[in-house]
Amino acid sequence: MGDLKRKRGRKPKNALAEANLAASASTSTAVDDGAVAIKPTEATNLDSQTLRRRGRPKKGGNHPEDHRNDIAASPERRAPRVHDHNGAGDFTSLNGHVIVEAAAAPQQVRFESVAASSMDAVVKVFCVHTEPNFSLPWQRKRQYSSSSSGFIIGGRRILTNAHSVEHHTQVKLKKRGSDTKYLATVLAIGTECDIAMLTVSDDEFWEEVSPVEFGDLPALQDAVTVVGYPIGGDTISVTSGVVSRMEILSYVHGSTELLGLQIDAAINSGNSGGPAFNDKGKCVGIAFQSLKHEDVENIGYVIPSTVIMHFIHDYEKNGAYTGFPILGIEWQKMENPDLRTSTGMSPDQKGVRIRRIEPTAPESHVLKPSDVLLSFDAVDIANDGTVPFRHGERIGFSYLISQKYTGDYALVRVLRNSNILEFNIKLATHKRLIPAHINGRPPPYYIIGGFVFSAVSVPYLRSEYGKDYEFDAPVKLLDKLLHAMAQSVDEQLVVVSQVLVADINIGYEDIVNTQVHAFNGKPVKNLKSLASMVESCEEEFLKFDLEYEQIVVLQTRKAKAATKDILAMHCIPSAMSDDLKT
Repeated sequence: MGDLKRKRGRKPKNALAEANLAASASTSTAVDDGAVAIKPTEATNLDSQTLRRRGRPKKGGNHPEDHRNDIAASPERRAPRVHDHNGAGDFTSLNGHVIVEAAAAPQQVRFESVAASSMDAVVKVFCVHTEPNFSLPWQRKRQYSSSSSGFIIGGRRILTNAHSVEHHTQVKLKKRGSDTKYLATVLAIGTECDIAMLTVSDDEFWEEVSPVEFGDLPALQDAVTVVGYPIGGDTISVTSGVVSRMEILSYVHGSTELLGLQIDAAINSGNSGGPAFNDKGKCVGIAFQSLKHEDVENIGYVIPSTVIMHFIHDYEKNGAYTGFPILGIEWQKMENPDLRTSTGMSPDQKGVRIRRIEPTAPESHVLKPSDVLLSFDAVDIANDGTVPFRHGERIGFSYLISQKYTGDYALVRVLRNSNILEFNIKLATHKRLIPAHINGRPPPYYIIGGFVFSAVSVPYLRSEYGKDYEFDAPVKLLDKLLHAMAQSVDEQLVVVSQVLVADINIGYEDIVNTQVHAFNGKPVKNLKSLASMVESCEEEFLKFDLEYEQIVVLQTRKAKAATKDILAMHCIPSAMSDDLKT
């Protein structure tokens, strides 16, 4: 999505991709990060997959196409992962080479397998997005349009993907066979599970439509049919396949791990948010991302009905989306016999060793590092961290946690000093020091003497360093992104993002994205506390202690006087964001 400049589009990387692009649309337009955007029939509705984030120019070398946060409990921090911008995503190989594949041809299906009423419940979602500009937080980026899919459920509600309506300014829906677009209201956005709930106030929209019914979690090799409005046309599209895998996988948009279905039906740009039906015409999932790699074909991913129902029940129970809880620990496998013996485990005992505990998690008061987690809610955990799932299948024990709701209690058994202890712990959502999202809020900032202070988040890093931020960002910031834990719920990583050059800050011009540790000898806990300390400072000097033992010293009276002129020069409306004023 964008900062200040647009980049020229790349040519397709092979003849097959070029042929498919030519067949899909008569014209193309250059958009961010070199992606070639295909224009649908309506010029204002660019397909959402082609609208990518902008960043700084690549610094050289081959890097993965786009990365999000890694798996929290896994020591493997550089695993291949998916990216998805309002449509299908890309997997990248470990060597970092990006493979751009032509869209796979839809498979032939029997249309009678999906009832006409279910097909009529699928809608096309048109969204106008206006993203915040994290590098210049006092302004927003240029708006853009996207199209995706959604479907009607009970209670006059519609489900689609969260990334389909992220940073929305306007959302419209169009039913199958209709020429009318209806204004929609976003009721809830579940970032972690990549699901959003909408509604339409116009009664006409709900005429002659039947809501989709949900089915049970499918089994391996069960047939599924994906319905939606993917790139390549304006009418509804149907592709079919089977469930080929079921496991805990990385949800790219939310940077989380939840249960997901892998299917071999084609999921292309614009399919995002569309339902996946079983052979009885019941919805078993929502299409949300796909895998594109030189060694694979037709691998798509579907949010299963269990995750969907969790989202719906959460909204109905609390009147808002509260999120999926976690067990705030990092753990280690106990497959090594010597390691198991050293912890006092008997041959018949199994479990995982707790490495670290989130200081902000409720269980941090009862669990301790080096405890061996034996079971969760009476379900035994194996030495590799898996639990029984269905006949002949095992799954990561985080699946059990994801079935709970925020505020629920769970019974855990641990082995500590050869003694078995039981604790009834309360589950809560995850508090990251560097959050994956800021839930649609404007990015916070504070300016004094030309120094722009910001709170670091993943969107901020992506804005500053582009899609390869995990390679190009400073090592200190990356270390905190991957390994640091918040010590309190309101802790933030505050940095000097840039220096707006003026006479008052001569000699400090090169400071960029450097963490602030203290102000006048007092630790900086978050951006709001820093702004409060500076604004109320009556000492002669403002002294900021930065990373790498750097210090910044400004005369208090001169710095505050110069700030007004600097704001006027750069057309900045305020010295701080609105959330810091309250």
